[in-house]
Amino acid sequence: MPAVRWLHRAIAELGVHTLYASSIDTKLIILLRFIRLFAYGSTTLIFALYLSALHYSPASIGLLMSLGLAGDLFSFFLVLIADGFGRRRTLAAGAALMCISGLVFASSGNYWVLLVAAVMGIISPSGKEIGPFRAIEESTLAQLTEVERRSDVYAWYKLGGTAGEACGTVVCGLVVQLLQAGGSGIGWNEIESYRVVFCVYAGLGVFNLILACCLSHAVEVEQGARHLPRKDGIDGESETSPLLVDAEPDQCNEMISDQKEQQKRSLMPTISRESRPVVARLCILFAIDSFASGLVPSSLVTFFFYLKFHLPPASLGTIFSVAALISALSALAASALTKRIGPVRTMVFTHLPSAVFLALIPLPPILAPAVLFLLLRACTKSMDDVPRSAFLAAIVTPEERTVVIGLVGVLKMLAQSAGPWLTGILAENEMFWVSFVLAGIVKIGYDLCFYRMFRGHQVRNASHVNG
Repeated sequence: MPAVRWLHRAIAELGVHTLYASSIDTKLIILLRFIRLFAYGSTTLIFALYLSALHYSPASIGLLMSLGLAGDLFSFFLVLIADGFGRRRTLAAGAALMCISGLVFASSGNYWVLLVAAVMGIISPSGKEIGPFRAIEESTLAQLTEVERRSDVYAWYKLGGTAGEACGTVVCGLVVQLLQAGGSGIGWNEIESYRVVFCVYAGLGVFNLILACCLSHAVEVEQGARHLPRKDGIDGESETSPLLVDAEPDQCNEMISDQKEQQKRSLMPTISRESRPVVARLCILFAIDSFASGLVPSSLVTFFFYLKFHLPPASLGTIFSVAALISALSALAASALTKRIGPVRTMVFTHLPSAVFLALIPLPPILAPAVLFLLLRACTKSMDDVPRSAFLAAIVTPEERTVVIGLVGVLKMLAQSAGPWLTGILAENEMFWVSFVLAGIVKIGYDLCFYRMFRGHQVRNASHVNG
C-alpha cells in the first residue's frame, strides 16, 4: 500500500531504525543530553531575571554571563585529558560541577560568589551546551556509529537536547509563576522562587552523574581501538604491545616503564599536521558565528522580551519552549537534508534565513510580530548543528576527534563570552535592539564565508565531495 510505503520511508528518513538499532550507550548519551539541557533550559529562563531581582545592572549581568562563558576554558582541560583519564570519569566530573554551581546559585546572592561559581563551575547563561560534555559525547557517538548512520544519530542527539531545553523552559516558567502566585497559598517572592529552580538544577546534576557511571567500557577510546581490524590478525593484542614472552626481566621492566610513559603522554593528544589548516579555518569561522550568538543568548533574549513587553514567567516559558520544540523537530529534517545535498549546503542554506529573522526580532513595536520572527528563526536556526557535527567528525582522524571537537567548542565559547557583556552595555544605554541586528549581520557574513571556503571540501570516510 502507498501509505505503508510512505510511512516506512518517513521512518527511514527520520532515522528511527538507526536509533532503535543503536547501542545502549548511544541511548544513554542521548538521555544524558536531554536531562542536562532540561537543566540548562530551566535556569536560562530565570538567569538574568534572578540577577536583576538581586538589583544588579544590565552591564553587571552581561559581565557575569561573559566571564561565566569564558570560564568554560577550564572545561577544555577536561576534554584534553578525557580520552586518557576516562570518558565516563570526565562526564561524571562535569556533572559534579553542575551540582556545585546550582547549590551556590541557590544559596548566595553575592555577586563575586556567583561569579566564581559561574566561572569555575558549570552553569549555562545561554541555555546551550557548556562544559566538557558535548565534545566527549559527540566523539563517543562517532566511535559507536557507522559513518553512514552518524547524521541520524547526531539528529536524535540534537533532538534530545533541544527537547530537553524546551521542557525545562516551560516547566520552569510554570513552577516559578505557581510559586509566586499569592492565590496558590505559596506566594514566594521572586528570589525565593528562582532559587528553587537552581536547587532542581543541582539535583539534575546528581542524576547526570549517576547516568554517566552507568555507561559501559565501550565508550572509552581504548575499548573502541580493540575492535578495529588488525594487520597481524591477532585478537586482543596491539601491534605496539611489547612481546614479553622471551624477554629478560630487565628488558620487561624497561618495556613496561616505556609503555607507562607513553600512556601518560597520551593524556594530552595532538592534532596531525594535515588536519591543522582545516581545523584552523573552522575555528576562525565558528568563532565569528559564536560571537554573534553571544550577543543574543537565550537568557538575554528572554530578558529583552521581559523588559519590552512586560511578560510574566509563564508566558515567557511558553513562548521559548515552543521555539525550542520547533528547533528540536527541525533537527530531524536536517538529517534527511544532509543525506541529499551534503553537510555544507545544509549548514549554510538553513542557517542563513535564521540570521535574517534574528535581525528582525527587535524591530516590531508590538508582541505578535516579534514572536513570529522568533518562531521563524527557530524553524532553521539549529538545522546546521547536525551537519556541522557530522562534518567535523568526518574531516579529522578518530584519534583527533575528542580534542578537535573540544578545541572548537572552547574557542566558540571564548568568542561567545564577549557578547553578553557588550549587549549588557547596549541594554543599559537603551540600545538593546542593536545587538540583534548586529548579530544577524555577522551571522550572514559567516554563512557566506563558510560556503565559499568549504563548498568543495572532501571529507574523510566519505565517497562524495560536499558541494
